[in-house]
This record gives sequence, structure tokens and C-alpha cells, in this order.
Amino acid sequence: MPQLGLLHGRAWAVLFGQLRRPPGAVCIRAVHSHSQVAEAALATQMKPRQEKSNFIIKTPKGTRDLSPQQMVVREKILDMVVSCFKRHGAKGLDTPAFELKEMLTEKYGEDSGLIYDLKDQGGELLSLRYDLTVPFARYLAMNKVKKMKRYHVGKVWRRESPTIVQGRYREFCQCDFDIAGQFDPMIPDAECLKIMCEILSGLQLGDFLIKMSWKDVRHEMVAKKGLAAEVADRIGDYVQCHGGVSLVKQMFQDPRLSQNKQALEGLGDLKLLFEYLTLFGIAEKISFDLSLARGLDYYTGVIYEAVLLQTPAHAEEEPLNVGSVAAGGRYDGLVGMFDPKGHKVPCVGLSIGVERIFSIVEQRMKTFGEKIRTTETQVFVATPQNNFLQERLKLIAELWDAGIKAELMYKNNPKLLTQLHYCENMGIPLVVIIGEQELKEGVIKLRSVASREEVAITRENLVAEIQKRLSES
Repeated sequence: MPQLGLLHGRAWAVLFGQLRRPPGAVCIRAVHSHSQVAEAALATQMKPRQEKSNFIIKTPKGTRDLSPQQMVVREKILDMVVSCFKRHGAKGLDTPAFELKEMLTEKYGEDSGLIYDLKDQGGELLSLRYDLTVPFARYLAMNKVKKMKRYHVGKVWRRESPTIVQGRYREFCQCDFDIAGQFDPMIPDAECLKIMCEILSGLQLGDFLIKMSWKDVRHEMVAKKGLAAEVADRIGDYVQCHGGVSLVKQMFQDPRLSQNKQALEGLGDLKLLFEYLTLFGIAEKISFDLSLARGLDYYTGVIYEAVLLQTPAHAEEEPLNVGSVAAGGRYDGLVGMFDPKGHKVPCVGLSIGVERIFSIVEQRMKTFGEKIRTTETQVFVATPQNNFLQERLKLIAELWDAGIKAELMYKNNPKLLTQLHYCENMGIPLVVIIGEQELKEGVIKLRSVASREEVAITRENLVAEIQKRLSES
């Protein structure tokens, strides 16, 4: 068993080789550095007194702190998302928060202006990552990886006008799942849509739909891209259509499309995709909508976007318009942009909009007044008597060593009522109580906080009894 030493006085000899340290021993330094304290105090006295500056204590625009209650909700959402990614065989990956600026530019089209550039700190021009997709493509090209199924959870930064009410921030978390590699058509695409449906259904956010207004698309084509209005209207005949397998069949019969080789290939892929979606049991949840358009330049094939319907999941809730809560698509050319020889690695992926989902869940919890436990403590170690700190410390160490989540009050002589009130307020289910009588009889009292029932358990059976109760709850 590793030995832990607190370096103070005699333990200094171990450092200087005057005493032999047992093989494999671990030494933790816990030294009061009186000289450092004195030096710091002297330096403080010598510094000229500065006037307190006038400033507002706040988080930067478009960012926020997350309270312990919010972190509980956030972690539950992330756990559900990541567990789904793992269920589908994804490996975890992480990349730096910033990349070389040249790695990010020209990958996002018009959105490139939203990238945060960093000040030159050592000969490299850097930028904070805008999403997790481009860093993934850079990783694949740099490491010459041809096949990979990965998930990545991390923060990204966008220099845009934040809309806090809709869950839009300048710093936010993304949860990405991507499949890289050369595979038979539409199988990975169908799995990405299946994952999106699993996550949104599992979070019970209400109904979701893929849609985008043709009016906005037409305006961009005519006003910004210079397309003739009559050509845009001809395109609109198709674009305003949306549906499922029946729409794809209908388009196959259109002579203007059936005579175009590229259109036929695209329709063939869509027909195949809907066949797989039917086998996955989610075809009715997917709407084929030609009006959908994404702003990023790297998409090359099918793209998708999940938007929550205005109707809330529960009648008591107010509608919350948060826009897209998940999106993704195929980007077969992005890896080739980084590869010196232009070698392509086909990719398809999705991103879950955690911040927007978080906004919905937060509003729902406020509506229903749900109380959130901020800790996972299972057992509280209490005493009704004074001078029992040593016994409490020995007992809680036994629980910790057995893997039980336990707490005690950091006081020598706490009042029992105060300890029990703490358990009720924090939602801790069990209390173990040790006092003079229990010590004499070799037992520990185990109390249920909810029912207030107490039973005496022998010390050697305590851990087993606690574990049994926790497994039943």
C-alpha cells in the first residue's frame, strides 16, 4: 500500500536522502512556507497604495457563469448526448481551443468574419475555434487518418450579436458526432439522422421538424447572388415542396429532372436514404425540404437541421422560439483542403445545440418549480455528541474507501439538528450516526432522511447495508 508523507520537520530528511523511502512510496508535500508569507507581506507594504479602480463586475458580453444548479442540468444533458454517441461506437477526441488562423480562414464563407482572432504571442497568428468540424478535418489530414467515427464536446467562440433568450452566446458548448471514411452511399448519413432523433426524443423537448422559409432563400438568390427572378421562381416550384418518400418518387417522374444526370443521381441517393430511414424506424420524423440552406461553405451533400415546433411539450409552458437545436450534413471536400496532396476523406456529421436545449430545459424547470440537487452525496456522517470528530473521520474514510459518496460537517462539535437539517435541504438520502452509546455497543445508527426511521447496524455490516439500500432506491 502506498505511504503518504506530509513534509514537515523530520520529513525533510527524506528529501535529502538522509532517510530511506520505502519502494513505491508516495510523498505529498504539505509545507507551511513562513519565509514566502513574510516576503509577500513585505512586498505588499513596499508597493505604493493604489486607488481602487471604478469598474463593473460582470461577465463579458455573450458569456455567462453557470451556477451549481445549472451545472447539474447541463451535465445531465451532456451525459445523455455522449452516451448516445458512445452507443453508436464513437471514440472521444479533443483539439486545442485555438488554431492557426490560416487553418480557419476561407472555410466558413461569409461567417469567417465572426472568428475571434488572438493577438500574436510568439510568431503565430491564432484564432479561437469557430466550430469543432474544421479542427476535426485538420486532425484527420495532419495524422493521415482515413476512417474514424468520433465525438467531441467542447467550447467554441463566435463574434456575433448574442441573443441570450434564444440560447445564442459568443462562447458556447458544442457536441459533435462525425463519421469519416469511404463507405457505401447514405449508410452513415442515415445513422447521423437516427442519432439526432434518438437524442431529441430522449430529451423530451417536444416535436421537432426540418424546415426553412423559401422567401428567405429566394431573396438571397435574387438580391445577393444576382439570379434572375424568373429563374428563382422556377427553382421555387421544387424548393417549396417538402415531404418524404412520396415526394422523392414524384420528383423521379418530373421530366425536367429525369433528363438531368446529376439530378437523377441526387434523387437516387435520397431514395436510398429514405429506405434506410424506414428501416431505422424514423422515416416519418424526417421531412425532405429543398428550401433548407446552411451558411457554411464546406457542405457538399445532404444537409439537415432540426427545429422545435412552437407547441411546447406541456400545456403549462410558454412557447420558446430557439430556432435550430441540431444540425449537420455531408462535407466531403474539407479534409482535402488541409492535405498537401489534396487527398479527400468523405465525412458526414451532426452537432447538437446544447445551449438552446439548455434554455428550454431551464424554462421548463422554472415553470414546474423543480428542485435540483447540486451534489450526489449519498450518506452524511453525523454525531449527537461533542468531541467525536476523530470517530467521524475514521467512519467517513471507510465509506469513501468503499466508493460511497459521503460528507460530514467541518466542525468539532456540530449540533445534531443542524446536521439533519442540512441533509434534508441537500436531499441526502441516508445519515449514519455515531455517538458514545453506538461506540460502546459496536454499532452505527443508519437513518433514512425521508422516513426518519433509524436502525442499528453492526460496524462490519454497515457498508454492505448502505450499498444495498442505495441499489434499491
